[in-house]
Amino acid sequence: MRGGSFTLLIALIAAPAGCRGQQPSGTPPAAASSAAPASVPEANPGRPTVSTPAALTPVGYLQFESGSLSGWHSPGLQSQTSFNEVVRFAATRRLQLLASSEPFARSRGAGPPAQGAGDLDLGVQAIVSPGHGARPVIALSYFGRVYNGSAPDLDIGSFKQSALLLISADVKGFHYDTNYIFDEVVNGPVRRAQFGQTLSISHPLAGKFGIAGEIWHFSQPFLRGSAVGNLWAVNYNARPNLVFDTGFDHGLTRTSTRWEVFAGFTYLLPRKIHWGWKR
Repeated sequence: MRGGSFTLLIALIAAPAGCRGQQPSGTPPAAASSAAPASVPEANPGRPTVSTPAALTPVGYLQFESGSLSGWHSPGLQSQTSFNEVVRFAATRRLQLLASSEPFARSRGAGPPAQGAGDLDLGVQAIVSPGHGARPVIALSYFGRVYNGSAPDLDIGSFKQSALLLISADVKGFHYDTNYIFDEVVNGPVRRAQFGQTLSISHPLAGKFGIAGEIWHFSQPFLRGSAVGNLWAVNYNARPNLVFDTGFDHGLTRTSTRWEVFAGFTYLLPRKIHWGWKR
């Protein structure tokens, strides 16, 4: 789900320490995962938060992020339920390829319910400055739309292309992801610039559970407004390469989707793809 400056910061009060490997975005892996066999790669989820982590997935492994999203009371829509899929593949330590799609959406507006497919976007993400611990990882990402779906978009409209600055780090047992987003949005023949900012903070809980909180903002040039939301999610790290998540998002402005709930999982295929060149 992707959807001025925001002034609200999220404070998380959680049980004992530990740093996550990563989550889209906001899901910390279980502390016990460090004891897993070295041959098992660890997933780096980009869902369910709006923020995308700057760090890449393990090199040579395909990662699938699958889930459903239901939203109510969005501009022009009474409700919508959709399924979404993101596939990530890091070809090298600094370069990752991405595909994002919405294969099915059912929407209800003023007329009878309508269903169809959403958009298909292809992207690339590159590490600009590798980091570790409190030293942030900095990355740049670009997405381009290759297929325009018939399903309407919640909150932020439909972008033609999108550029992102991504920053992630671990500080005193907490992990944060923050994104600065620059979109070209379209409405028929008209194109406008759209700007967004996100901040996600996550922390492990007891056992294999973790929690994430997020504040996000997008300008809405065609509505002359702003979409702002507050998101909370819980994750369960079943295995190092399998993470389940669920949560909700509450819109804070008149032109934001009032409520959204979501659930899904991230799965990193344990078999590495060998390309035949030295990385």
